[in-house]
Amino acid sequence: MSSNPDSENESRREDASQSSLQDEKYVKKALEGDQRAYQQLTEKYRRPLEYHVRKMVKESEQVEDLVQEAFIKAFKNLESYNSSYAFSTWLYRITTNHTIDYLRKKKLKTTSIDKPIKTREGEMSFELPDEQAETDRAIIRKQRKKIITHAIDNLPEKYRQVIQMRHIEELSYQEIADKLDLPLGTVKAHIFRAREMLYKALKDKKHKF
Repeated sequence: MSSNPDSENESRREDASQSSLQDEKYVKKALEGDQRAYQQLTEKYRRPLEYHVRKMVKESEQVEDLVQEAFIKAFKNLESYNSSYAFSTWLYRITTNHTIDYLRKKKLKTTSIDKPIKTREGEMSFELPDEQAETDRAIIRKQRKKIITHAIDNLPEKYRQVIQMRHIEELSYQEIADKLDLPLGTVKAHIFRAREMLYKALKDKKHKF
């Protein structure tokens, strides 16, 4: 017996509508200061967002970092969310933009010094970094590093320790858990909380984290 396509479409629309209503309830509670509502939104969308980001970024731990950072950005700007649109659409847009920014920053910016030269193997072009731009970026990086270091130093000990191990020593989540003899979930939670605190501190200084 074949299924009814119209019935299936209607069922999907009802599921989407129920999901949106659930999101609206969570968002309302979150804006009222209910921390559990933030956790419920994170639990609902973490895996779908990781799957979404993984299509653009292959490194597993980097995917987790990007999704965590996207949640922090979304929650810090929750008051700007327009409920006329689906919360999921808004959240995915923030995550996508954040991932694109990461990929853009990761890519080396170069300035071509000439047109491609044709060889028997094909076209070959010479590219050199824009030295002036590199100098400017180095100054900006140095200033940002100083600000971020100061913000990290002001974190509570348990958060400062994990964020230093993750972003300065560049240890994996599992390596941090092993070194500190903590459950992996606790390490991830501490890093998430540390990033929230850093984001707030740096946002107050009008600097992006």
